[in-house]
Amino acid sequence: MNIEKAKREVREAIWSLLDQAGQALPPGAHGRIPNFVGAELAAERLANHEAWRSASVIKSNPDTAQLAVRLRALADGKLLYMAVPKIADIRPFYLLNPAKLTAAPADIATGSGAADHAPKVSISEMRPVDLVVCGSAAVNRDGVRIGKGAGYSDIEVALLTEAGLVGPSTVLATTVHPLQVVKGPLPESSHDFSVDLIVTPDEVIECRPRQRPTGIYWGSLSPQKIDAIPALAAHLRPTT
Repeated sequence: MNIEKAKREVREAIWSLLDQAGQALPPGAHGRIPNFVGAELAAERLANHEAWRSASVIKSNPDTAQLAVRLRALADGKLLYMAVPKIADIRPFYLLNPAKLTAAPADIATGSGAADHAPKVSISEMRPVDLVVCGSAAVNRDGVRIGKGAGYSDIEVALLTEAGLVGPSTVLATTVHPLQVVKGPLPESSHDFSVDLIVTPDEVIECRPRQRPTGIYWGSLSPQKIDAIPALAAHLRPTT
């Protein structure tokens, strides 16, 4: 089966399941990283894990489902990076430094708030990342995850891996609703990263180590995608 088609089918099934169960918060699950009932509890459970306690630098996605994670990071004094929407800037991450915030954490930790109040930084200005927290549409207990389909989380991690800022010691985690944790295998591509930790409001699932992508997989990217992401376009694309 075509991998992308299989991923779409999984997303649609999980989105429908969350909506039908009343566990997706407005505006609903479909087409996004779903904000779910219990997201704050999942963030709290993550914050009690050793991977969080030992992390000084965290990179998080900008979705509402992980807003509680970002707020906790700032409250705990962690340096926080959050991607610019669609990574559409040569400085592709916002820097949220809890010691230098120019707005209330609840205002600055959102996508629009960061755009108004947080500086953008280039990858060369960033510090190594101890913990990556991503959103997911679905994930299994082996750590295989499926996002909302745009591929930005994989590209963000690939860019940071290529720069040596995400490495073997970086913990990759996702916070999800229990209904997003599926049994059995999930479709995945070679450029997809898997997670080490799955955190729900009810439990922490520690996944077995899996081989990670080693950087940017140029063959998985269309010329249009490369041109649309300045940090990618700035690389000299290898010839084949």
